[in-house]
Amino acid sequence: MNYVDPLKKKFAEKSEQLRTELRATLKEKGNTKIDEVSFAQVVGGMRGVKSMIWETSQLDPVEGIRFRGYSIPELRELLPKRGDDKEPLPEGLFWLMMVGELPTDEQAKWLSDQWVQRVNLPEHIIKVIEALPIDTHPMTQFSAAIMSMQQSSVFARRYNEGMSKSEYWDATYEDSMNLIARLPRVAAYIYRRIYFKGEHIAPDFSLDWGGNFAHMLGIKGDDFKSLMRLYLTIHADHEGGNASAHTTHLVGSTLSDPYLAFSAAMNALAGPLHGLANQEVIKWIYKMCDALGTSNPSKEQIADYVNTTLAAGLVIPGYGHAVLRQPDPRFVAQKKFAEEYISDSDVINVVWRVYEVVPDILKSLGKVKNPWPNVDAHSGALLVHYGLNQFSFYTVLFGVSRALGVLSSLCWSRALGLPLERPKSVTTEWLLAQVKDQ
Repeated sequence: MNYVDPLKKKFAEKSEQLRTELRATLKEKGNTKIDEVSFAQVVGGMRGVKSMIWETSQLDPVEGIRFRGYSIPELRELLPKRGDDKEPLPEGLFWLMMVGELPTDEQAKWLSDQWVQRVNLPEHIIKVIEALPIDTHPMTQFSAAIMSMQQSSVFARRYNEGMSKSEYWDATYEDSMNLIARLPRVAAYIYRRIYFKGEHIAPDFSLDWGGNFAHMLGIKGDDFKSLMRLYLTIHADHEGGNASAHTTHLVGSTLSDPYLAFSAAMNALAGPLHGLANQEVIKWIYKMCDALGTSNPSKEQIADYVNTTLAAGLVIPGYGHAVLRQPDPRFVAQKKFAEEYISDSDVINVVWRVYEVVPDILKSLGKVKNPWPNVDAHSGALLVHYGLNQFSFYTVLFGVSRALGVLSSLCWSRALGLPLERPKSVTTEWLLAQVKDQ
C-alpha cells in the first residue's frame, strides 16, 4: 500500500520503544522473581499465575476491566462517538488498545473507512459457508469461515518469502485489519443464512463498523445500532488469561498467522465454560418465568426459585466470576443502556429483580467469593428485547467483538518478539511428592 497508515506508524514507534526496554530489562534482571505458584494453582488450571504479557487490558478484582488504564465508564464518556449517539465506537477502542492513546474523532473515522476498504469477501469464503449443512452450529460456521480466509494471509505469504523477524508485526497488523473488517459481514451472512432463509442484507458503507453490523443483521432502529456499538466495545477484551485470549496468544506464539490463531480462539470461545454463558442466562430466565407462570415475577417469587435452583445443586447463570469481586462494570454499562432506552421491558425488569435478589442469597451461603453479576447476566435480555432471540448465535456476536482485543494483542506479541509459549508440566506423582511432608 502506498498511503501513510497513521495507526501503523504510531504502533511501530511505541512498540519499538517498549521492545527495546523489555530486552534491556530482561538482560539485566531476567532472574528476578515475580510470583510464586501454589499447589492449588498447578491443579486448578493455573488460576491467577502471572505468566504472560498482555498489553491491551488488565482486570482488577474490584474495579473490573481497564483498557489501557481506562475504565468502562470512562470509555463511554471519552471514546469517539457517531453523531448524537451516546455509545462509543469500537473503532476508538481498537485504536486505544493498539497505541495506548485515545483517538480523535478523525482518527476513529479513518479507521472506519479503512475497514470499509478491506471488507471485500473472496467468493470462496461464501462457498465454504454454503457447503456446511444449514443446521451446523453458528460458531462452527464462523470458525470455518475464518479458517477459509487464511488463504489470503499476508503473514503466511511474507513468512514463506523469508521476511525478517522485525517485520512480523507488520504482516500481523495487515492480517488483523483485514480480518476485523470482514468479521461483521461473515457473521451477518451466517445469521441470515440460518435464521432468515438466506435473505441477506447488503452492507451500508456509510455506517461505522458496529452500525453496519447491526444493519446487516436486519434489526432496525438507531438504538439497536447503539447497542451493537456498546456490545462490541465492552466484550472486546478481558486481559490475556481467559480461554479465547490465551488461545490466540498460544497459537500465535507458534507463528501461526492471525487467521489460524483467531479461529482457534473461537473454538475456545464456543466452549460451555466460556462464551456460552450469555445464552445460558436468558434460557434460565425463561425457564424460571415458565415455572412461575408469569413473565413478570416478583422478587419473592424469584428468591424462591433461586433457592430451589441452588438446593438442586445447580448454579445461577450470569453470577460469579473467576477474578471479579464486585458487580461487573460491563453489566452496569448494559444496565444503564437499558435504563436509557427500554426500562419498560418485562425481560429487562426481570434481570434487574434477579440482580436485587441473587447477590444476598449467594452471600448468605458463606462460600461464594463473588456473588455479583457478570457481563452475561444482562446481554442476552437486551438482545432478546430487540428481536435477536436466536440464542445459539450469541457467541458469534461475542467473537466478533473479541477480535478487537486479541488481535491487537497479537500485534503486540509479534512487535515485542515474544517467544513460543512452552510452560513446564509435571506429573501428579511429582506434584504430590512436593507437598507430602508439608
